Amino acid sequence: MAGVEEHLESADYLQKRQLKSGSAGWLLLAGLGVSYVISGDYSGWNFGLEQGGFGGLAIAAVIIAGMYLALVLGMAELSSALPAAGGGYTFARRALGPWGGFATGTAILIEYAIAPAAIATFIGAYVESLGLFGITNGWWIYLAAYALFIGIHLSGVGEALKVMFVITAIALVGLLVFAIAAIGHFDIANLTDMAVDTTAAGASSWLPHGYIGIWAAIPFAIWFFLAIEGVPLAAEETANPERNVPRGIIAGMGVLLVTCVTVLFLTTGAGGAEAMSTSGNPLVEALGDGTAAKVVNYIGLAGLIASFFSIIYAYSRQLFALSRAGYLPRALSVTNKRKAPTLALIIPGIIGFVLSLTGQGDLLLNMAVFGAALSYVLMMISHIVLRVREPNMPRPYRTPGGAVTTGFALVIAVLAVIATFLVNPVAAGWCLAVFAAFMLYFAVYSRHKLVANSPDEEFAMLARAESELK
Repeated sequence: MAGVEEHLESADYLQKRQLKSGSAGWLLLAGLGVSYVISGDYSGWNFGLEQGGFGGLAIAAVIIAGMYLALVLGMAELSSALPAAGGGYTFARRALGPWGGFATGTAILIEYAIAPAAIATFIGAYVESLGLFGITNGWWIYLAAYALFIGIHLSGVGEALKVMFVITAIALVGLLVFAIAAIGHFDIANLTDMAVDTTAAGASSWLPHGYIGIWAAIPFAIWFFLAIEGVPLAAEETANPERNVPRGIIAGMGVLLVTCVTVLFLTTGAGGAEAMSTSGNPLVEALGDGTAAKVVNYIGLAGLIASFFSIIYAYSRQLFALSRAGYLPRALSVTNKRKAPTLALIIPGIIGFVLSLTGQGDLLLNMAVFGAALSYVLMMISHIVLRVREPNMPRPYRTPGGAVTTGFALVIAVLAVIATFLVNPVAAGWCLAVFAAFMLYFAVYSRHKLVANSPDEEFAMLARAESELK
């Protein structure tokens, strides 16, 4: 293969890098998809009110919901055709070659390494507002969260996914309690209580910062759905992945569309756009000081923990796949006796903990969105390329609308990447620099060390062989 070198490794090499197969069905995968995202309902999205007001964020949310629906339908097809632990990296590797595959995997790693750090700061805000254990400094909370949940993941995927499913169910109950309580506090005037910037084009009470506010709110609207694309990372640990992964990711997306609409309208309408725009725990503050607020505060921790817990799973599987194939140091993919990738869980956890010490959840959120949106661009290109180049590739599930559907997601994802620079050019610039450093590592070193008999490389090898036969 031009530009890269592949080497066969022994059976012992792959034996030390195996995940536990058949641990999840479609319902657990749907729960995994919801758990990735549900913290975004409890905190983070509301910073978009500061950028675009309620109208700007609402329009951005509609656009982003459409993008994610198209994205999920595209990924359902790709995951049915290429069920492997690499997820988006596996898809791009088949479509765009090793450079495109590694670029996609790197973008996903940036997203998944930083997102838990952002969520950790939100967990800290909820714990501090409850006055639990007398903690007033968040770093203890961040450390405890990383240590506890990485430890659970090290015990094995079956146990981890079941714990995650229970936590996610509790978090959904919390949203139901919030919705019932918030209806009594709802006032439509609260949606438009922000000061209007009269110098901005198109400014109004619904768009206090004008049309540009819609674009600036996009990274925060993404928080309603960020990481749902991680469901295919569980493919190698799923029973009948060709069928269950598409069903799981589509079912999870359906739940998230409902929670997005509920939270956006009721939180802003109950608490006011101005007050909610800077809140670390908006659902609680929207309800005031009553019993319902305390219940939601406690359960809100479950929502934040669910996403924190499941994204740890996601980053470990992405890192595992890239390492097993030789793109990153191979030691990172060695699994323990319970078939959990030890260093792939621990190393990003250390990095995330250090990032969480900044305490700037909105900044970290924007950085995670940069990685996510960049990966979406590459994955949607991959879907389109495979539809054109390999129309006869077995696809147990096919995306409605085909390349038109994923083409729409591609356009919005490009706009989302640009929007992260609009919100905070320094944060997005740092992410771009990290991405460039990873690509330099690949160019100088790891492209000469790829493992030919890893599952992801075998998918690509099979495609080349079929092409040559034709």
